[in-house]
Amino acid sequence: VASPVCSPSRAALLTGSYPKRVGLENHVLFPRSKKGLNPTEYTMGRMFKEQGYATACIGKWHLGDAEPFLPRKHGFDFYYGIPYSNDMGSKQGKRGNPELPLLRNEENIEAPALQETLTQRYTEEAIKFIEQNKGKSFFLYFPHTFPHVPLFANEKFKGKSAGGLYGDVVEELDWSVGEVLSALKRRNLDEKTLVIFTSDNGPWLIMGKNGGSAGLLRDGKGTTYEGGMREPTIMRWPGKIPNKTECGELATSMDLLPTFANLIGAKLPTDRVIDGKDILALMLGKEGAKTPHEAFFYYAASGSKLNAVRSGKWKLHLKAAPELYDLEADLAEKENIAEKNADVIERLKKLASEHEDELARNSRPVGLIHAAAPGAN
Repeated sequence: VASPVCSPSRAALLTGSYPKRVGLENHVLFPRSKKGLNPTEYTMGRMFKEQGYATACIGKWHLGDAEPFLPRKHGFDFYYGIPYSNDMGSKQGKRGNPELPLLRNEENIEAPALQETLTQRYTEEAIKFIEQNKGKSFFLYFPHTFPHVPLFANEKFKGKSAGGLYGDVVEELDWSVGEVLSALKRRNLDEKTLVIFTSDNGPWLIMGKNGGSAGLLRDGKGTTYEGGMREPTIMRWPGKIPNKTECGELATSMDLLPTFANLIGAKLPTDRVIDGKDILALMLGKEGAKTPHEAFFYYAASGSKLNAVRSGKWKLHLKAAPELYDLEADLAEKENIAEKNADVIERLKKLASEHEDELARNSRPVGLIHAAAPGAN
C-alpha cells in the first residue's frame, strides 16, 4: 500500500496516486477537519459510475467528514458507515470530538454508533446493495471499521476465538466475507464478479494483542519497513484468476484503478499523473508476467518525507546511515548490506530524486474548506 496509515492509504487506493500527489501528505484526518480528498479527483467511484455501474461505499470512509468530501461527492451512489476511525468519537475519550456518527448518505442516523453490531449491519447493507443491483453492473467498496481499535464483536462471535477479542473480530470479518460471497452465488453472479480482499496498512503493534501481527515482517503500522506497508491480498474471480496460485511480483493498491479501467473500458484522464499501473497480467497469472514498476516509494507516516525506495529486490531506507536490504533473501529486513553495494545505493538514490522532482511538478491540491470572511454572504 502507498502509506502505513489509513487516510492517505485509502486516498491512494481510490485515486491510483501517491498520497503526496493528491495533497494528503500521509497524516490521518480527524473529525471536523478542514481537509479532505479533493472532489475534483478521479476516483474508482467516479470511474465506475461514468461507465454505468451502480456504486456504493459501505464502512469506514476517513477521507474527510465534511459534506464536500463524503463518498457521494466522489462517485458513490450510496454510503453507509462511519466517516473516520472508530477511536475518534467522544465516547472513546477524544474530548471535544462529536459522538461517533453512523451515516446513511449524508444523514447522521445514530450517535454514538453501536459498534458491537457494525460489522453485521455493514454486511446486511452490502447484501442489500447486491440484491438491488443483481440485474446490472455494480461496484462495491467495502472498507470494514475493524480490526481497528477499539475492538467490538457481535455477541454471536464474542469469546469464541482462541485469539481473544482480536480473534473474535477477525472471525466475524471472515463471516462477513462469506455472507457476501454467498449472496453472489445465490444470484448466479459468482463467476461474473471480481472480489479483492486486502488491508490499508500493517498491524498497530503498540496495541499489543489487540493490534494484530505482521508475522516475520519488520515493524508495523506507521513505519516504512515491510510490516507497515506490505499487505496480504486475496483475489477471487472464478474462471479468470487461476485457482490456488500465488504472485510474488511487486504490485500496489494504486494499481487497481488503472487495472479496473482496462477491465471496464474506461479511459483514464490525461490531465493528471496516475501512479498506478495495469496489473491484469499478474492477476490472471499470465506466464512470464512481471511487475510494471521500475520503483516503488515509501513515504513517512506523517509529513511528506520520502523514507525508502524499492527497485526489484533492493530496498533502500534513506537515512543518514543508509540501510539497504535484499528483500528476496531478507524479507524481515534484518541484514543491512549497504556497505557492500555502493552502486545499488547510488542507483536507488537517483530514482528517489527523480521521483521527488517529478512529483513536485505534478502534484494536485488537497480539498479545503475555506472559512467565510466576516460579513460575507
